[in-house]
Amino acid sequence: MDAMELVLLYDYYGDLLTDRQKECFELRYHQDMSLGEIGEELGITRQGVHDNLSRAEQLLRTMEEKTGCVRRDLAGRRAVAEILSAAEALESCKDETVIALARKIASAARALEE
Repeated sequence: MDAMELVLLYDYYGDLLTDRQKECFELRYHQDMSLGEIGEELGITRQGVHDNLSRAEQLLRTMEEKTGCVRRDLAGRRAVAEILSAAEALESCKDETVIALARKIASAARALEE
């Protein structure tokens, strides 16, 4: 799992981590600090940082495996994008009824994005 995926999982499940795990995670993935730098910043060993990050990352992965919230959200976003694309294509039709329906569909899809 790459850093971007972990950051996305953190956005969803980060509140489940301990304060120390959050600190380590944010310094590592948001501030791009090394384990040694984080250890100095927090007054713990490099190994302590590694252990906190490992536990945090495992918890984030486990929560996604159990709930699938991120997977479902991303699938929903892809579906909305497809709906908007199809609605835009329909808006180029010459039939006013089709155009009106396409605009309604696009409006509903945009509401789902919010």
